[in-house]
Amino acid sequence: MEEVDCLVIGAGVVGLSVARAMARAGREVLVLEAETLVGSQMSSRNSEVIHAGIYYPQGSLKARLCVEGRRALYAYCAERGVAHSKCGKLIVASTPDQLPLLDDLLAKARANGVEGMRRLTRSETLAMEPALRTEGALLSPETGIVDSHGLMLAYQGEAEDHGATVALASPVAGGEAGPDGVTIEASGIALRARTVVNCAALNAIPLAASLRGYPVATLPKLTLARGNYFSLTGPTPFKTLIYPAPAERGGLGVHLTLDLQGRARFGPDVEWIEAVDYAVNAARGERFYEAIRRYWPELPDGALAPAYAGIRPKIGEDPGGFADFTLHGPETHGVPGLWNLFGMESPGLTSSLAIGEWLRDRAHAA
Repeated sequence: MEEVDCLVIGAGVVGLSVARAMARAGREVLVLEAETLVGSQMSSRNSEVIHAGIYYPQGSLKARLCVEGRRALYAYCAERGVAHSKCGKLIVASTPDQLPLLDDLLAKARANGVEGMRRLTRSETLAMEPALRTEGALLSPETGIVDSHGLMLAYQGEAEDHGATVALASPVAGGEAGPDGVTIEASGIALRARTVVNCAALNAIPLAASLRGYPVATLPKLTLARGNYFSLTGPTPFKTLIYPAPAERGGLGVHLTLDLQGRARFGPDVEWIEAVDYAVNAARGERFYEAIRRYWPELPDGALAPAYAGIRPKIGEDPGGFADFTLHGPETHGVPGLWNLFGMESPGLTSSLAIGEWLRDRAHAA
């Protein structure tokens, strides 16, 4: 059996941020990643949006860590040379009955401490984006986009500069949890760690359940939501990110995001699935045309091409409702030194620096 100070499971954007924070605090850190590349699943299959912190209930971890993380992320990207753009976002009311939703969002954003939000009239919105169908919009100037792969490499490099080791192609095969701590089995080796941080994203709940002696009754229910993305094959008339007014159940709708080269893509939608499958469901494209034309009526026929799909880990009994970031530490499951990060979906990328520091402080206090 090998002794390890701090073991981080999963080298996605959150796992690497946790490893960075722990290593900077002087911990000896080993990161185990099942794949041959860092961030090759959830962290590379998203919109790469830096979220302002608008949509989340006041006082929730998502609200607090998104705002803190976004502020830190812009400064970090500028300091470390990670490509990004503070391009802004419009949340668009396409019909008059959606205008009150913008007022609700504006109040929520201000309660969360989001800077610079303001209502735009129809004429002000069209002056910014003439191709829209709109009755008015909310402008979020703090929203942006980032090179997620560049960001993860920066986290990895900084963690390694402070002594961390990232072991790729090292899947966890099981382990044991008990009153004396946790042992992890990987690559034929048993690893005993003072601190274990489970950042395995989609596999975080199954991984915790695989540990012998773990109290599985404490685990939240997991539901998988696939989000399909479609790319625009021609040029886009938009310079900002375009989000429709949110649906009643809190979904953000089929929105338009841009990459750092100015190319447009649409998504994600929500498709409930039983097992991890990243294949794009091309048949859902017709729904995309219908949804997009509510705010961009001139979308040409045949302009959408299947791009990629991401999968989000929805936790709780109501997967369509709001679920906060969830940290299960020893006070929840009774296993000393074990910290499980569950439901680390959006805005996990934006919040990653704040999540890493939050987890570091919780583990240190324990």
